[in-house]
Amino acid sequence: MIVTQAIRFLSLGTLSFLIAMLLSAPLLYLLKKYQLGKQIRSEKDTPVFAGLHKKKEGTPTMGGIIIWFTIVSIAGVIYLGDVLFGGVFARLNFINRAETYLPLAALCIAALIGLVDDVMGVLRFGPKGGGLSMKGKLLLYILVATIGALWFYFRLDWNVIHVPLWKDISIGIWYIPLFIFILTATAFSTNETDGLDGLAAGVLVFPFVALGVVAFLNHKYDLAMFIATLLGALVAFLWNNVYPAKFFMGDTGAMSLGIVLGVIAMLTNTALLLPFFASILMLESLSVIVQMSSKKIRGKKIFLSTPIHHHFEALGLPETNVTMKFWIVSGITTSLGLIIFFLDKYK
Repeated sequence: MIVTQAIRFLSLGTLSFLIAMLLSAPLLYLLKKYQLGKQIRSEKDTPVFAGLHKKKEGTPTMGGIIIWFTIVSIAGVIYLGDVLFGGVFARLNFINRAETYLPLAALCIAALIGLVDDVMGVLRFGPKGGGLSMKGKLLLYILVATIGALWFYFRLDWNVIHVPLWKDISIGIWYIPLFIFILTATAFSTNETDGLDGLAAGVLVFPFVALGVVAFLNHKYDLAMFIATLLGALVAFLWNNVYPAKFFMGDTGAMSLGIVLGVIAMLTNTALLLPFFASILMLESLSVIVQMSSKKIRGKKIFLSTPIHHHFEALGLPETNVTMKFWIVSGITTSLGLIIFFLDKYK
């Protein structure tokens, strides 16, 4: 059984990688043809960011389409193949009501919202010509997270949070706001991390690998296969996103991947390990919160620019240097999180 599932995992991951790689060139061509490039707004309150990234203006955005389109296409084709033919399609099919309905639904909805936001940004629609307002985006993603929370609580009857190295705790109706907070936080934290070539995609590989291991060891094999498909597409995207990036992820990629990260953490009951698995995402968000709070309370900035990767850029560190160091930190903290998971599971 384990060997069979491992082969299934590797097969889906490889298939996803190859398909996403094949899609990269046509997507890049279309993004360039229709001039769907990143717009860098020279705002008076973000002079550091504008100065550092003006050279990136015009780089094609919405490259995250490759990731979610590949995942949805593979899931759909294999599912239909299973229904019509069975055989190898049945062995590869990972559509499962309890394990993959919600991640797939969250991926699609968040990706479409992000796509609308990206297009509005390219066309300079919305507040300050930057797409949807922050309040608008927050409300939309809270709505998506609320739907997921209600599904978990009322349909799947989930209200338990596992505290690593201790026990499960039933928190009743409080599970709903906790679920909403985690999904909203992972979505926006991922979006804030997507600021340097290869940063968000590279950092996300580690938590998704960790959650794939968790799902596999907890015998949630269909969820593990979904993660394998996601990882294959994500690595293919990263191949084209490392410095100098051919295209950027955009909200359609960052927000959808972030919200899926939160959903999978809840499905595997490892939400309290996210500070380890997603340490960089948390650091990026905290830097923004601290900066905004300091400016409002003290009238001063703590960092030269936020999210914090821009602070290090402003200090003079090369972009690639910052990205790779953040990858290293993510790898170390994710490993610590997995160690805690193993100690907890086999105690």
